Amino acid sequence: MRIISGTHKSRRIIAPKGLPARPTTDYAKEGLFNFIGNEFDIENCDILDLFAGIGGITFEFASREAKKIVCIDQDNGCINFIKKTTMELGFDQIRVLRNDAYKFLKKCDSQFNIIFADPPYNLKNINQVHEIVFANNLLKENGLLILEHDRNWDFSDAPNFMLHKKYSNVNFSIFENS
Repeated sequence: MRIISGTHKSRRIIAPKGLPARPTTDYAKEGLFNFIGNEFDIENCDILDLFAGIGGITFEFASREAKKIVCIDQDNGCINFIKKTTMELGFDQIRVLRNDAYKFLKKCDSQFNIIFADPPYNLKNINQVHEIVFANNLLKENGLLILEHDRNWDFSDAPNFMLHKKYSNVNFSIFENS
């Protein structure tokens, strides 16, 4: 995994083998962050990274100096790796929590500029991420929910749908709180 841009540009991060993660490809991450950079001043953003895996998106936001990042995953190995790497890289704006993403969303009382969710592609109920985020008003005004998924999901009819972006086999459905 590589950090694309920011204070730690080109930094390679090697995760231990055996962690249940599917990192977002550099190609998809670069396209996504070009889009985000045109929409937001990342330095002023509060970020929520759900199903964080090994933290690729978290570290990209941190390298671009996001104000605050809350990182959620339920796997102990992934959480420990993110915590260790966060300390090694000196990212003090990252808060790492071991939690089930759905349970966290249902109890969360904070709002975010960007919520990024990268659930396992074979998860049956990924549409609930969108439903819970909007039902609980977890996005700030003009905030975005970015949901990474495989080609089998189509969210174009969902409320607040803004656009779909595809980078090879990686799909992002983006929703706006307008």
